[in-house]
Amino acid sequence: MKEIIRQITPRFVLQAYHLLLAKIGAIYFGHPSRKMVVVGVTGTKGKSTVVNLISAIFENSGFKTGIVSTVNFKIGDKEWKNETKQTMPGRFKLQSLLADMAKAGCKYAVIETSSEGISQFRHVGIDYDTAVFTNLSPEHIESHGSYDKYREAKLKLFQSLYKSKKKKINGQVIGKLSVVNHDDKEAEFFLLPQADRKITYGLQPSNNLISNDIIIGEVVKSDMDGVSFRAMDKRFDLQLLGEFNIYNALAALAVAKYYGVDVTQIKKALESVRGIPGRMEEIKNDKGYKIFVDYAHEPASLEAVYKTLQSYQPKKIISVLGSQGGGRDKAKRPQLGELAARYTDYVIVTNEDPYDENPEQIIDDVINGATQVMSGPVIQKIVDRKQAIKKALSQAEKGDIVIITGKGSETVMAVADGKMVPWNDIKAVKELL
Repeated sequence: MKEIIRQITPRFVLQAYHLLLAKIGAIYFGHPSRKMVVVGVTGTKGKSTVVNLISAIFENSGFKTGIVSTVNFKIGDKEWKNETKQTMPGRFKLQSLLADMAKAGCKYAVIETSSEGISQFRHVGIDYDTAVFTNLSPEHIESHGSYDKYREAKLKLFQSLYKSKKKKINGQVIGKLSVVNHDDKEAEFFLLPQADRKITYGLQPSNNLISNDIIIGEVVKSDMDGVSFRAMDKRFDLQLLGEFNIYNALAALAVAKYYGVDVTQIKKALESVRGIPGRMEEIKNDKGYKIFVDYAHEPASLEAVYKTLQSYQPKKIISVLGSQGGGRDKAKRPQLGELAARYTDYVIVTNEDPYDENPEQIIDDVINGATQVMSGPVIQKIVDRKQAIKKALSQAEKGDIVIITGKGSETVMAVADGKMVPWNDIKAVKELL
């Protein structure tokens, strides 16, 4: 019924409704974002990791911090999983979380700010002080209408930054900061909006982009033990896997540096992070092969994960994947299958989050992409996700890698009629082991 109402209601009416709710929510809870320094992180990949790394640095430096991310919510010492299937919860829920953070004495609130959340005005009524851009690749194109509109939705976070009034907290005026990955092709676009200070970061020269500070990292190593890089005359040895996590760490470093955290303290905090739930999370076992679970569900993220695992030179890689969001982003399905077939040796396509769409149709769309690269028994269709994982583990031998993508640390699966059924990849793997 809710979906039918949404479909028959004119778009401008829906937008007015969302905007009104956002403003009422902020007023009802007393504009809690004005009592804290608010950092918003947007982009296609790495948002949850950057949010958690920024929080880890501030917490390690003695500051109470709040988090809103796809992975988790956090208010000071209290932390729990985000089981809403929404990166940014509804306006009243989001403002309620911010109010609880302010009440708990949090100095910083770090919010993963999604394009769909922005399109529904969930960022309205939140006075951001810092906007962070990680990267951009095509995602949610069907819901936004085009790549350009997707990009413009992300940009609204940066445009709103300078429009909101500067805060004065404990006698200190909080300036407006823009942090942008200068290695991304869209960097110049996200550096256009006004800010008091602009910092760019990356692994390459900044190509004369306009910024106040440039932070460049130099890769030292990337292996099964983690990644190491040099930046700001320090060597950072992270327990996170994949070169893409160097970018995530540099983004967090840029934010913390601006807010006066000493580089030695930043290094200590980043090196203490053991991992982000469901992001290249290894499930330890005594079978002689490696098992990883990752949230990657769009082509750019999936390719980055596969390339990282391929660089470890395993005997073979066995992939388990599907495609999130029944009824949405249909164009990416064959791309996901093609990537799995190109980078892994044995592909098992399974159910993920079908919503109201036929799960088998989604799986077939993914397989159609995989068969453009390979064919035969190395591509399997197993609708039941637990059975798919069981099959992958049964095929694994010493020296292999099993990679299960799409769900990460999520604890539910979205099926027909708006139902959420309990599901967790990590728990399933452990039960099967």
